[in-house]
Amino acid sequence: MSVLTPEQRASSLEAMKSETFDVLVIGGGVTGAGIALDAAARGLKTAVIEGQDWASGTSSRSSRLVHGGLRYLYNLDFKLVAEALKERGRLLSHIAPHLVEAQPFLWPLKQPVIERAYSAVGVGMYDALAVIGAGGHKTVPIQKHLSKKGAMRRFPEVKQNALRGAIEFYDARVDDARLVITLIRTALKYGAEAASRVRVTGILKDSRGHATGVSAVDLESGEELTIKAKRLINATGVWTEETQDMAGGTGGLKVLASKGIHIVIPRERLKATTGMFLRTEKSVLFIIPWQHYWVIGTTDTAWHEQLKHPVPTSADIDYVLDHANEVLDKPLTRADIIGTYAGLRPLLQPRVLDESKSTKVSREHTVTEVIPGMVAIAGGKLTTYRVMAEDAVDFALGKELAKAKPSVTFDLQLMGASGLDATRNQSGRLGAKYGFDADRMKHLLSRYGSEVTELLAMIDADPSLGQPLKAAPQFLRAEVARACAVEGALHLEDIFVARVRLNSESRDRGGAAVDEVAEIAAKTLGWDEARTAKEKANYRARIAAELAAEEQSTDDAASAARMEASDIVG
Repeated sequence: MSVLTPEQRASSLEAMKSETFDVLVIGGGVTGAGIALDAAARGLKTAVIEGQDWASGTSSRSSRLVHGGLRYLYNLDFKLVAEALKERGRLLSHIAPHLVEAQPFLWPLKQPVIERAYSAVGVGMYDALAVIGAGGHKTVPIQKHLSKKGAMRRFPEVKQNALRGAIEFYDARVDDARLVITLIRTALKYGAEAASRVRVTGILKDSRGHATGVSAVDLESGEELTIKAKRLINATGVWTEETQDMAGGTGGLKVLASKGIHIVIPRERLKATTGMFLRTEKSVLFIIPWQHYWVIGTTDTAWHEQLKHPVPTSADIDYVLDHANEVLDKPLTRADIIGTYAGLRPLLQPRVLDESKSTKVSREHTVTEVIPGMVAIAGGKLTTYRVMAEDAVDFALGKELAKAKPSVTFDLQLMGASGLDATRNQSGRLGAKYGFDADRMKHLLSRYGSEVTELLAMIDADPSLGQPLKAAPQFLRAEVARACAVEGALHLEDIFVARVRLNSESRDRGGAAVDEVAEIAAKTLGWDEARTAKEKANYRARIAAELAAEEQSTDDAASAARMEASDIVG
């Protein structure tokens, strides 16, 4: 079974209550989802649980980039960049070519000779490492040097005095939440059990102090359950310390939460054909084009409030606007913003809690033993999720068993990748059949890949699903139905936040579409009128709280405003 449904969830929960797993993964972001797929593909009996919706934390609130980390070259960290670029190439060319798309960026140059020379060397090394990582093949075009005139042709809105030329280089972009959901579905295909909204309440140990499983609660029903496993892998990001503290002992990781925010503006606001990469005094700023909008961010500030619902403040938004406007000829204003979102990076501290514990450490991620039978992984980034997963499972298994059951994900395609080229070749014919233009077909193929035929089959069964949402015509009604029937949405907010992403991509956070989306969800999930009304009221309260939070100037005030809206469960 490779569909996430309430029925699948119930079946997985029954299995979790009655069976003993080789590996139990705690956390359903990109790290946990990648680990679940890695373990299941090795033939290990695998379960994965998530306390909220899939990808609900950092993994739905990133810059949505798959990149090598150009800035790490400034620190001469060639190994790290090479690893990330190798993974970028695999994702683009084989693992998830439908979800990951090559994206050009301009690197503005302000000095005519010296800056161009050393920047060219850096970007040239970036390109060379990418080609080496891809076995001598180019998965994206190499750098181009542009004059001021050439740069402004690609990005007409840039200020005349903001650059003297530019280097155009390539990275890639991805819908982060969709990647996670696809990873979970692919793990299901290889035998994993998976359930969202299952909160761990304790770590079970035997008489020797070895982890043997977890106690948990199903937030949908309130039922308490015990899940037994030979090995636990804690992949809970900014909740890492909270989860490992349940185990006691002296092992584990120290993690701090750093907030990064993004703003979203309409695609037509900037006429550029490329993105832009800017260095700031604190971090980097990306101006990233998508099909229907631009994403601009990010920030990097310590967050000391509740972890579940980080939010941008008015000051955060001003910071992003101010830095973007340093290079834009026509300044962006609040009126241009159609969406905002904030995520928390799990920043590893320079040491683990107990240095005597065996660890596998890189600059980007660390795997360590919490107690015997339980390991924790934190750090890293979306681009290297596959390597992180391999490291975590290898570490949990130990050298001997890891050698006997090695990772096989290097060549493993995700759902929707197989047959993509053939499906793309049919897109014109399929578009004509269903009345979809090239823009619509590009949108669908970038979300579903070869599985777009399954979406079209839903329309064949119910032609009304082939109509666009009235208040958000960039999405079809079928996409809402599929979110519920295939992609694991249990609540209205799950649809808007992580699947049909109107929460961050529309000015009213999807408010105008609530009634229509709820009607489709109710039909697909079997909600009665009372349940439907509750779902709509909950999501509208969330919208109001998020908008109120944006008006606050401090993190504590913004967090308090956001928490005025109660969670639908839990």
